[in-house]
Amino acid sequence: MTKPEKADPKMSDVQITCINKQPRSNAHEGITHLGGASWKWTRQEVIDSIRAKTNTFYTQVNGKRADVGVVEGPNGPYVRTYADGVWNDNLLALPECP
Repeated sequence: MTKPEKADPKMSDVQITCINKQPRSNAHEGITHLGGASWKWTRQEVIDSIRAKTNTFYTQVNGKRADVGVVEGPNGPYVRTYADGVWNDNLLALPECP
């Protein structure tokens, strides 16, 4: 699958519409891949892109936008959505990527 284009110097705003996760006790850290209409990246690629400020990512669940950010967990960084000043679980509401 192709990756979202990385605009230069302006970053792209990319919608995440699906995830893949492995069954682990911490569902957030269990997300392995995130994807959209024509792309699929590993969690680490999304984290690296957010940190490098090459792309921003968001979800749209029940008509509400939530931006995706990087959170430092006990087992390393993971991604989580943030809306209305609150970290939430919108990524887990998305369907599995093919």
